[in-house]
Amino acid sequence: MSHRPLNYAHLETPIGTLLIAGDEQAIRRIFFPQRGKPVKPQAGWTESARGPVGVAIRQLREYFAGKRIDFDFPLAPEGTTFQRAVWDQLREIPYAQTISYGELARRVGNPKAARAVGSANGANPLPIVIPCHRVIAGDGSIGGFGGGLPTKLSLLALERRVLSV
Repeated sequence: MSHRPLNYAHLETPIGTLLIAGDEQAIRRIFFPQRGKPVKPQAGWTESARGPVGVAIRQLREYFAGKRIDFDFPLAPEGTTFQRAVWDQLREIPYAQTISYGELARRVGNPKAARAVGSANGANPLPIVIPCHRVIAGDGSIGGFGGGLPTKLSLLALERRVLSV
């Protein structure tokens, strides 16, 4: 990740306090809490909900309130070409649906790359918005998750609940 100064804001959510960081053009990072505590911003970042950070906060609040199923603020995730291809495919998974790592690998065009896809999934800098929580193991089990399994289960349950209303 680049180390240019970003704007950031914290957002209280049912899964803990998120740190949202971006610049005037796009959101670049969303951090889950670590060990139950909000992630601290990097040195040089400015606390400000102007621009894309403010839009992201509003849309994430709507998501957690069950009033939004997709996001339309600008994103600028930094990663390798392969990682960005995986993240693009993640954004195609419909709300409240899940796919396997193997299926994600097929969608990226490399059916034998389930492990590499899992690694790219874990490196996702914009969780929730790029919905890595919607990828599960081939046997139907939940699999791993950078935000922790309780967070993954909470996000999937929220989406199923909203769709069942």
